[in-house]
Amino acid sequence: MNPIFDADCRRCPRLAAFLDAVHAEEPDYYCRPVPPFGDPLARIVLVGLAPGMHGANRTGRPFTGDHAGILLYRTLHKFGLASGPESITADDGLELKDARITNSVKCLPPANKPLPAEVKECNAYLRAELQQSRRARVILALGAIAHAAVLRVFDLRPAAFRFAHAAEHDLGAGRVLLDSYHCSRYNTQTRRLTTDMFEAVIQRARDLALTP
Repeated sequence: MNPIFDADCRRCPRLAAFLDAVHAEEPDYYCRPVPPFGDPLARIVLVGLAPGMHGANRTGRPFTGDHAGILLYRTLHKFGLASGPESITADDGLELKDARITNSVKCLPPANKPLPAEVKECNAYLRAELQQSRRARVILALGAIAHAAVLRVFDLRPAAFRFAHAAEHDLGAGRVLLDSYHCSRYNTQTRRLTTDMFEAVIQRARDLALTP
């Protein structure tokens, strides 16, 4: 079985070269594949797109240090899934409760846009991670690319599982794929994703995970 994470992975030449270039300009940034964060046995697994330039790529923790993480961690805390409302640094003592956060692509992509081949290459890590997350009942995809990456893990056809905010898809074996628009600055500022919408989907993920 593939490892769920490799901090030294350089499978994607474009991404590896970009990380090297960013590190040369920002030597204090993390600039490596970003590991998952949270309990490996969590019942809720959140899957994002990729690390942000000045967020996870800087801090080394998913959704930490950028705008997208503000709404995410505040909402997780509101519904009892995080010990605090803010994620500031990778060593700030924050803990997730029955939740785990990972990304479809573990390395920072140029312009925040991984190529399809890079998403496919990194899928081996996501597949291994979800296979080893034995207690996971809800997989929450933040955005359409994460949705497609999860479907690839389970060898499911995208045409049969359309992405839509708050859509629910049966993955079999007691698992549900739940969709949400990504909590990016663009989506929240344009109000494509409101706080109420995001809170509702996180609450639904929690309720599904806890259903006997």
